[in-house]
Amino acid sequence: MASAAPTPTRTETDSLGSMEIPVDAYWGIHTSRADANFPISKRPISVYPDLVVGLAMVKQASARANREIGVLDHERADLIDRAAQRVIDGEFHEQFTVGVIQGGAGTSTNMNANEVITNIALELAGREKGDYAFLSPIDHTNRSQSTNDVYPTAVKIGLSLTLRSLLEELDLLRLSFLGKSREFHDVLKVGRTQLQDAVPMTLGQEFNGFATTLGYDHTRLTENASLMFEINMGATAIGTGITTHPGYAPAVLKHLREITQLDLRTAGDLVEATSDTGSFMSFSSTLKRNAMKLSKICNDLRLLSSGPQAGLGEINLPAMQAGSSIMPGKVNPVIPEVVNQVAFAVAGADMTVTMAAEAGQLQLNAFEPVIAHSIFQSITWMRQAMWTLRVNCVDGITANRDRLGAMVGASVGVITALTPFIGYAAAAALAKTALLTNRSVADLVVEAGLMSRDEVVKQLSPARLSGLETITAAIPVISPEDRIEV
Repeated sequence: MASAAPTPTRTETDSLGSMEIPVDAYWGIHTSRADANFPISKRPISVYPDLVVGLAMVKQASARANREIGVLDHERADLIDRAAQRVIDGEFHEQFTVGVIQGGAGTSTNMNANEVITNIALELAGREKGDYAFLSPIDHTNRSQSTNDVYPTAVKIGLSLTLRSLLEELDLLRLSFLGKSREFHDVLKVGRTQLQDAVPMTLGQEFNGFATTLGYDHTRLTENASLMFEINMGATAIGTGITTHPGYAPAVLKHLREITQLDLRTAGDLVEATSDTGSFMSFSSTLKRNAMKLSKICNDLRLLSSGPQAGLGEINLPAMQAGSSIMPGKVNPVIPEVVNQVAFAVAGADMTVTMAAEAGQLQLNAFEPVIAHSIFQSITWMRQAMWTLRVNCVDGITANRDRLGAMVGASVGVITALTPFIGYAAAAALAKTALLTNRSVADLVVEAGLMSRDEVVKQLSPARLSGLETITAAIPVISPEDRIEV
């Protein structure tokens, strides 16, 4: 049997020697070495499209800045600009092959971008890939730059772009809970503290609380997005700006602001900004806050839907799949469960970010790749978790109205609403009697002569029990001298 024809290659050379690169590949020798060195995650940086776009935006802005200040000729600058735009538009992302986890503080990612954009530009010029004598990945595409300012800036831009989609999904989830709060506005239920029966509320109030807490998270995430807007372009290796023209930093900032439409600003101390990763740590912490609060909501949904016969059974979650290979008819709360697991992963990722931020040394943090991967993964998983929770769970939740009504009717917690009229001691005694005899609190209060039937009915109305209608003072219904000792 004839052997397959060998793949055509081109020869590329770096300071370590020469390698054969597939002739059709837009990446080059630096990317090839990184692919061989870091077979860790089996996930290329292209799994995060906004990171790739962020890299291309930095290269495009740099080309425009270099042309503006006169350190790169118009022809080469325009070719790099056009090539970067094609990546921004979504082309060639599969050529960004280096693993998300890598040594070298992101150098492999920066070189992957330099090589891909350079070879696209060479094709636009009608030249062969690898014709670096005409257009070099380092001398031209990476002009005035270092990995140490390119990589963190691209990560911040990419995270800012990705966050937009997370915020959109978070708001849609908030609106879904808000819609359920309106649907359940008249459904009275027993509230609980420390898993024990408490005073009544409405199911609508409970779901409105879920919506409100997600709204707060939306605000916090939006506020923390500004942490991503401080960049260190022009810092080059360690923040001193070596090899850059004095006009480069303001020029590249101007072009990046135009390209990204983000309110970017150059750090006041480029040496500090090049070594510090505190902004990533703060941003990750805010993501963890959102994840933990969302997980708590999912815990509540699982508990409220537990049963359906031997649990609380107050609400019904949509049945999404069979729940057991041995128990017929069993249906599990699989959607809240998967969201819980995403939250656990986000908490772990936040710890990774914290440890990586602490581990930086002197003028650079070498561990920014794992920081970037951790935060991008958290945002991506959170966005998808919110989507499936909204579409496959919250939108389809129904209330077990009869069961909820029966539970409120049998609850002794309603006597709390009568304490302004009969006093705490009498209320406590009657609550104990109601539990022992399984009798209605309302009947016991009336029989004790503490309140009239009409007033008891009025005070135990759904509006008053849930706090939707309040009283401002404790007005005795029966005068103290007429009260019967309990």
